[in-house]
Amino acid sequence: MSDSPQHPPATADPARTNWAGNYTFRAADLVEVTSVEHLQQLVRSRPRIKALGARHSFNHIADTPGTQISVRNLRGIELDRQRRTVTVGPGITYGELAPWLDAHGLAVPNIASLPHISVVGACATATHGSGLHNGCLSTSVSALQLVNGSGELVHLSRAANPDIFPGAVVGLGALGIVTAITLDLVPSFQMAQTVYENLSFDQLEHNLQAIFGAAYSVSLFTLWQNHRATQVWIKRKLDTPEVPASPELFFGATLQTRKLHPLPGHSAENCTEQLGLPGPSFERLPHFRMDYTPSSGAELQTEFFVPLDRAFDAILALEQLRDRITPLLYITELRTVAADDLWLGTAFGRPSLGIHFTWKQQLAAVLDLLPAIQSTLEPFGARPHWAKLFTLGSAQLRSLYPKFADFAALRAQFDPDGRFRNEFLDEVLG
Repeated sequence: MSDSPQHPPATADPARTNWAGNYTFRAADLVEVTSVEHLQQLVRSRPRIKALGARHSFNHIADTPGTQISVRNLRGIELDRQRRTVTVGPGITYGELAPWLDAHGLAVPNIASLPHISVVGACATATHGSGLHNGCLSTSVSALQLVNGSGELVHLSRAANPDIFPGAVVGLGALGIVTAITLDLVPSFQMAQTVYENLSFDQLEHNLQAIFGAAYSVSLFTLWQNHRATQVWIKRKLDTPEVPASPELFFGATLQTRKLHPLPGHSAENCTEQLGLPGPSFERLPHFRMDYTPSSGAELQTEFFVPLDRAFDAILALEQLRDRITPLLYITELRTVAADDLWLGTAFGRPSLGIHFTWKQQLAAVLDLLPAIQSTLEPFGARPHWAKLFTLGSAQLRSLYPKFADFAALRAQFDPDGRFRNEFLDEVLG
């Protein structure tokens, strides 16, 4: 692609596990594709096939009983300055894309807490950053190209295919293997990050919107003990070179005096800059630096999304499980996502609160606890993050997504022979 940085081919990775090491892929073989044409040939010749990206999923969404395809050598980046868009291949991560865009005076509107994830994989699963007025990362997608179940190269865009495009963006790998994705961009911008400690949950009863709307991105971290958030991470967009002073108190929480990690006892060295130091958005929106191990490393993750207008009641309900949750927990992050129109978007049709659990790597115990968490959140219509741990099946998920049947029809259209089917899709889509 034109105007692209040059990347060496990725080397073969013998690891057959996901990033966290909790899941070992059972695919019969793994093939690294070198071109879109190579991929098309493989799709036509294999009865079951699935793409493997950055391996940041915590479940079996990327596994297959057939051939697993590594797409990390498809690494093009093409900038369209006139339309202010960028088109990237599935091998590109946000940590690679964002600084390249910044050098061209542009940025993606938001980035997840981990910049290590691939752009295509994040958008296919409605992964998100944080911000009361920020949609999930998938909402920046304006076009995509995929190889469907017949091996054909299909081009879709928001402008040309308005009837089905909202169904194709969060595709869960069910419609095909995405070979390029186009994102809408914004001018690059500066941010400053500050952290406050010890925010009482009592403040959320009447001030939840004000707290999460206090800056471009706001995240609360909690261990579910003592009716409080241990930390509040506030990421402010800077409209002038001057960084306004941070007040000593934020809804009763106290301003940090040193750089902090959200997990107690962890060094803050691998976290993005804090203490109000200004920097480019791609160095402030993530919680963790690209050049360090993100979060805790060996961990498990779960996340559920509840309507924002029911968020406080959902928090209180979960708090009743605190003595079962805390022993298995590294940390919980509470963050907001704006409503969208993506058929399988976890914020489809409603502004949402994401309740994210970073678990210790005790898989059996976590899976044993998840039904209790899901039952507690069921009255709030909680939707799970597609790429993280949950145990809800298709019957339960169908009631949570008004466009569920439409997506099933779209899946049948794009993959009539079920080449992209796997155990995960059978469980969640039926």
